Amino acid sequence: MKISWYNRKWGKISLHVAAWLIVLSLPYLLRVTPGNDPRPQAERNAFFILSTLTNLCWIVVFYFNLYIFTPRFLFLKRYAAYTAFQVGIFAVVMLIHASLFRSLTQRNFILGNSIGFNLVPFILALAVSTVIGMIQDRNKTDKLLVEKHEENMKTELSFLRSQISPHFLFNVLNNMLALARLKSDELEPTIFKLSSLMRYMLYEAAEEKVLLKKEIAYLQSYIDLQQQRLGSKVKVQVMMSQSADHYEIAPMLLIPFIENAFKHGVGNIEHPQIDIDLYTKDDILHFMVRNKRNSDVPEEKDKTSGIGLVNVKRRLDLLYGSNHNLLIAAKHDCFTVSLQLNLV
Repeated sequence: MKISWYNRKWGKISLHVAAWLIVLSLPYLLRVTPGNDPRPQAERNAFFILSTLTNLCWIVVFYFNLYIFTPRFLFLKRYAAYTAFQVGIFAVVMLIHASLFRSLTQRNFILGNSIGFNLVPFILALAVSTVIGMIQDRNKTDKLLVEKHEENMKTELSFLRSQISPHFLFNVLNNMLALARLKSDELEPTIFKLSSLMRYMLYEAAEEKVLLKKEIAYLQSYIDLQQQRLGSKVKVQVMMSQSADHYEIAPMLLIPFIENAFKHGVGNIEHPQIDIDLYTKDDILHFMVRNKRNSDVPEEKDKTSGIGLVNVKRRLDLLYGSNHNLLIAAKHDCFTVSLQLNLV
């Protein structure tokens, strides 16, 4: 049951007003009195003052039970102490009521009648305040659970994102070393692309969302560096486009799929090829990565193999829930990842 409405000011006020309407009016509604009160006006006024002052006692009982006895005794299952305190409070109220009765009216005080009349509002005050206390406790618990879930999700997402494999960076640095030795003109653009790549990872990736065009530029820089490193050994076909500039996406969400293709789609494969396709249509991102594979050769696992597809799935579930559809197909000679992501 969601009770987040109680956090709002109008919710608390409405609940307490309704509670007091029940506590203070029900005893009068249940009381059977003649249509014409035969008592003198002075006596009726005295009983009205007596009733009003006694009602103030129920207000004290209500809030003592709400903020002290219910959380400290009832919720902690200290039922004997809770019952003893309530019996004691009722006795104190009866003493106050008896004193007021004797000072305001000319009638004899009958304890049995007074208990019978005041027991109903006392029980109502306890019952309603206990219900409100349960609502407050449930609301506090739900709020803590939500905060804990959000904190855990942030921590998990941060952990998943931080596991992006650095192995390609070492490969690029080795490639840059070779270019420097050859005094190649490609060294400068390579350094620029690596710099933009690192800048994106260090700064842009810290945001919850980034523009899709920035993510595409990051992917393109990564692919260019990989192509430069691999040369003509691997055929890479890339088609990435978008129909609007306002789309946003979680940063570094797509790179693991491409990284996985370059890691497992080269080496021990005849005529290796990687196909990457990305486009948007009707607010849906369509993303596909396909690489050739050799199922006869077991894949080597190492500690720098990226966050893994299992963790990518987890991150997608945390961030997009039902707003995404991920299909992974591993055939004999082809490995395909297909992702549809709702961007709005």
